[in-house]
Amino acid sequence: VHARFPDGRLHLQHGPIDCIVEAWGERAEVEAAYSQAVMRFQDILPVLVTELALLRATVGSIRPAPLGPVAHRMVAAVWPHRDLFITPMAAVAGAVADDLLEALVLGRKLDKAHVNDGGDIALHLNAPHEFDVGIADDPHMRALAGSLRLNARSPIRGIATSGWRGRSQSLGIADAVTVLARSAASADAAATLIANAVNLDHPAIRRLPARAVKEDSDLGDLLVTVEVGALPRQAVEEALESGAALARSFRDRNLIEGAFLCLDGQCRTVQDGAFATLAVPC
Repeated sequence: VHARFPDGRLHLQHGPIDCIVEAWGERAEVEAAYSQAVMRFQDILPVLVTELALLRATVGSIRPAPLGPVAHRMVAAVWPHRDLFITPMAAVAGAVADDLLEALVLGRKLDKAHVNDGGDIALHLNAPHEFDVGIADDPHMRALAGSLRLNARSPIRGIATSGWRGRSQSLGIADAVTVLARSAASADAAATLIANAVNLDHPAIRRLPARAVKEDSDLGDLLVTVEVGALPRQAVEEALESGAALARSFRDRNLIEGAFLCLDGQCRTVQDGAFATLAVPC
């Protein structure tokens, strides 16, 4: 599917890939950019499907060598995290967003643009323009837990969110972990791992084997979170600190620019404040 919303935004959907694309600039440039994105979208899923076995396999000491361009982005994003359990599928939505954004802006003069693939977002931004981003702590609620303003001097070009309440499976109990990085694929991979790290054992947490929840899960028989009941405040703080510690290590390795972690109404932020202002009311 490729169609236009009444407000002019472009909608691209094929199987599990569901993207909203928006660009700003002169009308002719925007229309040409949208046409480029539509053309690029045609074979993204068919090519990915041919390499699913490789992309669902755990990354180890030998770097995978996929053929497709989106798969290459996925592997590049997860390779720095190969000391942890991860598969290239951890970066699929972000990698698709990055790939479509590259096609969108190629040869075009745009003020700014974004590709939003189910909440994983690739950004294009030229001075003096800015992006205002709202951050939610629960995908089922419309209220915002924080806000972010990005300018063209920021290195942040990717935003991704993960957690047990979202559309992807999680080993952890975070309601939401939003990561800011230099690409959407990098943000996607890091958000997955940080959300996994927001974790602890407690009788209020219910888990099931990943394949019992989703037959073709790349997580196999690993236990994924399906329910989180009431937790004592100390347990929430412990779980959040575990995730924040991993986020700080990623930031120190220049793998991410910042992170926002939420669980049961409590939040943690990991940021240096040099390029973005993150307002957190909770």
